[in-house]
Amino acid sequence: MQRQKRKASIRKKLSGTAERPRVSVFRSHKSIYAQVVNDDEAVTLFASDAKKAGAVEAPEGVTGKCAVAYSVGRAIAEQAKEKGIAAMVFDRSGYLYHGRIAALARGLRDGGIEV
Repeated sequence: MQRQKRKASIRKKLSGTAERPRVSVFRSHKSIYAQVVNDDEAVTLFASDAKKAGAVEAPEGVTGKCAVAYSVGRAIAEQAKEKGIAAMVFDRSGYLYHGRIAALARGLRDGGIEV
């Protein structure tokens, strides 16, 4: 319940546009999901999760679920580059910016996206 309140508070301040869409993250116990949303048109542009992302060489010290989150970030970055998107707004959905959430953002940055 507390995360939902934090999420609502964050969403009041964040909005994605066509030039700078919002990347929204959902973290379950087993997996992590990310989708890129244009809030002006209320449409999801593309999405990725742990199953779709595949294995990517993670940086040193990033292992386990964090390595999976990093690969999801890299997959989202590749899809964004194909569509000509260079910058995104990062919506952490009320989760702390730590662990898997931070690893996903790092994957986006390493993929060439400004977050």
